[in-house]
Amino acid sequence: MPDHPRIHHSLMCVLLAGVACGMALLALPAELLAHGVALGDKGFIQEVSGVLLIPFVYLGAKHMVTGYDHLLFLFGVIFFLYRLKDIGVYVTLFAIGHSTTLLLGVLTEISVSAYLVDAVIGLSVVYKAMENLGAFRQWFGVQPSTKVATLIFGFFHGFGLATKILDFDMSPDGLVANLIAFNVGVEIGQLLALSAILILMNHWRRTRSFSRHGYTANVVLMGAGFLLMGYQLAGFFLTNMGG
Repeated sequence: MPDHPRIHHSLMCVLLAGVACGMALLALPAELLAHGVALGDKGFIQEVSGVLLIPFVYLGAKHMVTGYDHLLFLFGVIFFLYRLKDIGVYVTLFAIGHSTTLLLGVLTEISVSAYLVDAVIGLSVVYKAMENLGAFRQWFGVQPSTKVATLIFGFFHGFGLATKILDFDMSPDGLVANLIAFNVGVEIGQLLALSAILILMNHWRRTRSFSRHGYTANVVLMGAGFLLMGYQLAGFFLTNMGG
């Protein structure tokens, strides 16, 4: 992981940019910041009942493939992983984390603001980018366990999925089977998305551009994480002020 002399200046710039984005988002109408899900998918889930394995596998895969917050975190996780064995370990930890809280969150009906959970998911992107930049070792002289962090943030990513499903008010008829099918779909979507990311990463790593721009890519990744955090926190405050 790079130990770049400009890291303090870049981190401060990205932090200020993230704060500025969050403040700008506060000026937008609350509807634009809603915790949105495709209306067709939401309507389908609310209207159907009984065991429908294939549709829920499809919905789970679709959610993961189009879930930019999850994909950004995975991108950060595998950025400096070169062996398939190591990638498998981290992806498995992430899968265990989000599968556990996805199922438990829905079945126990734990009610937490989706905006706050998604803000933590944005924080996970920031954290991983900072770790890739070597910020923790440079600032504090220690490197937190990447495996533990991946598992913990996996819990939050799964909880984020659970909050979305709870908003759908799924029918109790076939709930457990459909949840398992949805989770299987999430794993399939994760594998598909990860395969595409790995193909692109392996191609990039063969070029000189990777060593020149790997640092910049993680600064951009961190900025995206701050933007996600600002977006969700703005939605949370606007929703509460509107209530």
